[in-house]
Amino acid sequence: MGNFIEQLSSKQLIEVERQLFLYTQSVQEIIPTEDLKNKIAKSVLLNRPLKIKLGLDPSAPDVHLGHTVVLNKLRQFQENGHIIQLIIGDFTGKIGDPTGKSIARKQLTDEEVKRNARTYFEQFGKVLDMEKIELHYNSKWLSLLNFEDVINMAGKITVARLLERDDFEERLAFGKPISLHEFFYPLMQGYDSVVLESDIELGGTDQHFNILMGRHFQEKFGKEKQVAMLMPLLEGLDGVEKMSKSKKNYIGIDESPQEMYGKAMSIPDELMNKYFELATDLTTEEIKKIKEELDTGIFHPRDAKMLLGKTIVRMYHGAEAAKQAEEHFISVFQQGSIPDEIPIVEWHGESQASVIDLLIKLNLQNSKSEARRMIENNGVRINGEKVRDIQLRVPVTNDLIVQVGKRKFVKIKM
Repeated sequence: MGNFIEQLSSKQLIEVERQLFLYTQSVQEIIPTEDLKNKIAKSVLLNRPLKIKLGLDPSAPDVHLGHTVVLNKLRQFQENGHIIQLIIGDFTGKIGDPTGKSIARKQLTDEEVKRNARTYFEQFGKVLDMEKIELHYNSKWLSLLNFEDVINMAGKITVARLLERDDFEERLAFGKPISLHEFFYPLMQGYDSVVLESDIELGGTDQHFNILMGRHFQEKFGKEKQVAMLMPLLEGLDGVEKMSKSKKNYIGIDESPQEMYGKAMSIPDELMNKYFELATDLTTEEIKKIKEELDTGIFHPRDAKMLLGKTIVRMYHGAEAAKQAEEHFISVFQQGSIPDEIPIVEWHGESQASVIDLLIKLNLQNSKSEARRMIENNGVRINGEKVRDIQLRVPVTNDLIVQVGKRKFVKIKM
C-alpha cells in the first residue's frame, strides 16, 4: 500500500486526523497504527469506504454490554460512511473457536447456528443500522474448498506458529488433547479476510491471535493486509471476571429497564470510568468532564453511577424508560418502598417457618449459612420490617412479602 497521507490536501488531512482520533479512543491495541492512518487517508482521498470486519461465532447469542464494546466502535465507523462486514461463522461455528478453552468446543448443528444468528441480528439492531450492514455467512466460500485447497492453506502456516496460542500452549503443557480440526479455526477466520478483502478487523483482546491470522493470510495470498483493532475486555458486575452470562455478572441489552438500571447500580466504583468509556455513547468531552468531577469530588460516585445507569437504559430502551427506571430505583431502593410488581410464589409448606428455612424454600438464599449472614447484615425484611433475629419464626400468610438485599422480592400466595 502506497503512502496516501502525502497526497492529501490540508482539508483532507484534517478529516483524516478527526477520524483517526475518533477510532483510536478506548482501543487497547492497534496493529499497526500507521497503517490505520494510511487506510483512512486512502479512503478520504479516493472517496472510498473502508471495509470493517467483525466475525461472529454464533454459539452464545445473548448480547450483553461486554459485546457492545466492539459494536460501539463499529458504529463509529458506520456513522462515518464505512462498510461493516458482519461474518456469521456458520461454517467455523461447527468447529467452535478454541480461544480460552481447555477442551474442544461442542460442534454446532446447522439449525443451532441459524437460530443463534437470528438472535444476533435482532439485538445488534439496537446498536448498528442493520440495513447498512454487509452480512456474510462464511460457508459461502469455505464449503467450496476442496481438499487440495485446504492442504494449500495449511501450507501457509507452521505448527509452531499455531502452538503460540496461549490456550493450545497450555493444553499441550498439561497433556490435554488438541484435536486437529481445532487448528483450522484460526486458518478459516484468516481466510475470511482474504475473501472479503477486509481493511480492518475488530475484536476483543482475547481474539489477538485469530485477527492477526487475517493479516498473515492476506499477505500470503497477495492481498493488502488488514489492520487489527483490539478492544479491551469489560469486567462484569463482580469487578473481576470478564463479563459473561455463564459467570452471571452481566447486563444484557435485552433486559428490562428496571433490571438494567438496578444492575448498573451494582457496578464497582473503580470500574465506573471504564463503563462510561466503553459501554456508553457519551462523547469524549462528556466522559472527560465526568472523570475530572469524580476526581475532584464535585461529582459524588453515587450520582455518577445513577447517570451511568440512566445512560445505559436510555441507549437500549429510550429516554422515558430510563427516567422511569431511575424513579423506580429511588422509590424502591433509596426510599425503601416495596415495588408494585413482585414475583409471586405459591406456598405449600407449614403455616409457620423459621426465617432461615423460609429464605431457602423461597429460593432467596442457597444455604443456611448464607441466609444467616444476610440476616446478621440486616439484609432481610418481612413486609418491610428488618429481621434482626436469626431464630425468628415467621407466620406464613397470604400476600406476605419477603425481601433479601435491595433487589430480591417475593410475595407469597397460599
